[in-house]
Amino acid sequence: MTSTADIQRAVDPARPPHPRRATWAALRPLVLRLHFYAGILVAPFLLVAATTGLLYAASFQIEKVVYRHELTAPVSQSSLPLSQQVTAARQTLPEGKVTAVQPAAEPGRTTRVLLDVPNLPESTQMAVFVDPGTGQVRGTLESYGSSGALPVRAWISDLHRRLHLGEPGRIYSELAASWLWVVALGGLALWLSRRRRDGRRLRGLLTPDRAATGLRRTLSWHGSVGLWAVLGVLFLSATGLTWSKYAGANIDELRTAFGWATPSISAAPIDHAAHAAMGHHNVDLNSDVGVDRVLEVATGTGLSGPLEITWPGETGSPYIVKEIDKTAPTRLDQVAVDPATGYIAGALRFADYPLAAKLTRWGIDAHMGLLFGLVNQVVLAAIAAGLVTLIVLGYRMWWQRRPTRGFGRPYPRGGWRAVHWGVLAPLALLALVVGYFLPLMGISLAVFLVIDTLLGLRSRMTG
Repeated sequence: MTSTADIQRAVDPARPPHPRRATWAALRPLVLRLHFYAGILVAPFLLVAATTGLLYAASFQIEKVVYRHELTAPVSQSSLPLSQQVTAARQTLPEGKVTAVQPAAEPGRTTRVLLDVPNLPESTQMAVFVDPGTGQVRGTLESYGSSGALPVRAWISDLHRRLHLGEPGRIYSELAASWLWVVALGGLALWLSRRRRDGRRLRGLLTPDRAATGLRRTLSWHGSVGLWAVLGVLFLSATGLTWSKYAGANIDELRTAFGWATPSISAAPIDHAAHAAMGHHNVDLNSDVGVDRVLEVATGTGLSGPLEITWPGETGSPYIVKEIDKTAPTRLDQVAVDPATGYIAGALRFADYPLAAKLTRWGIDAHMGLLFGLVNQVVLAAIAAGLVTLIVLGYRMWWQRRPTRGFGRPYPRGGWRAVHWGVLAPLALLALVVGYFLPLMGISLAVFLVIDTLLGLRSRMTG
């Protein structure tokens, strides 16, 4: 006797014979298929991001070794005035315009003077390294971005972020970050679900099954390594998206809308009418108390090294003195100093940042390996190595269960039809919302669905 299920399979082989259910058993095939195909198609981008990220985690130590001569100086009992050190840098690059100076933060370190020099790449300045004890210039190097990356680290950073392809290269890293959390959470759900299905204890999920062989052994290693790495992988995905091109812009809009944007100290020209009201009538806007006085005033407010003093951008604008210690506990207080009078024109304390701004700052610094120094860099390297391992094991599983070995099609189409509408509709809505805020993920997901649909139609026509 032919059953209804037999007739249904004959009419539509992809359609499941059972009614729609709002259970994990119904949802699991859909998650499996998404995890499998996203892993296969997005994994090359993730592999490049993880490999270059592993190299970047080591770049801070590489930088210290490669540029040891420029970064260090003989320990001296006394230091020259900061103005004399700046003068030495100016004499080395007379065509440059001083933009900032970072006084030696501790004995044995050099002072870094930053200058704008013609024909340098965007966001790049020339750094002159001065011995604070003698005023001797120990070298000049290009310095990139707010982190002050020197050439080796800047090269590795650009490789990780853009593959040295300019703005188009940012698409690869954003695509990787957009999908990384989806693949990680899907894999976590699938691996944990095996605990109840196979009766495995937590220890059996944290450690691979050494008695297993073949595909089961690979899966055991893949799941165990993924469980150890999942929190770090999710962190890298979230923080990486904050400064991506398209998703990052959406995140910035959200932060601004909720009042979570990072505050900034004003560098606009100072209104000296307030000084006149206080009795300071003879303010010469062209006068400058000098960098030594500026440093003295800033440290008098409690700022401590390492510091960066930024030169006024235009006449009447203040010097901005800011702490640049991004290691925990973070020191990022700032003050604005009036060059004409030496008075404090404004102050911004890190303690007054909105919590979301603090979390963003800490997240980015931890992603870059700055927040906890060497320990942070070692952890990042371990996460990157774990991600590389997961990708390699994932491809190995794909190869082990390829159709030519008799396994058949591992994750058949149509699994979504077994999911109850009460579950499927919110998931579809969530996918649309996420695709809007993470546009590269949304576009790529739509492409995946179109390709999968076309392949399904072809198989039915040829079947």
